[in-house]
Amino acid sequence: MALVEATTERIVAAEPERVYDALADYTGTRGRVLPGQFSEYEVREGGQGAGTVVHWKLQATSKRVRDCLFDVTAPTPGRLVETDRNSTMITTWTVTPAGTGRSKVVVVTTWQGATGVGGFFERTFAPKGLSRIYDEVLAAFAADVEK
Repeated sequence: MALVEATTERIVAAEPERVYDALADYTGTRGRVLPGQFSEYEVREGGQGAGTVVHWKLQATSKRVRDCLFDVTAPTPGRLVETDRNSTMITTWTVTPAGTGRSKVVVVTTWQGATGVGGFFERTFAPKGLSRIYDEVLAAFAADVEK
């Protein structure tokens, strides 16, 4: 199996602390900004940053739905890591300064891909599709935080 990676980033017109706090807010902001590919969103434990356990289903394609149950950690300042209990998927959110009153948010999702021909197609197309989905998330997130 090969590691598959999808990366998306966006500049948000808000201070890094405010952006990070909004990203860590699983009971409020995070649930509000998810596009239609996400369903059954539920905070099961915690709700603010590290220690949160959150569930959702991700409709990656018309035929592919992932049932995700994430444990959230905050290993370093400005970083949230969501580790799926149901798969090898790990999503890392990193917030860094990007000039006065601005922040750069980078989302990196990795997982162990399939082997063979199916794995080839997964490595070729899945990162682009997931990047489009997370671009929608970041656009909605930026609009929410910047208001």
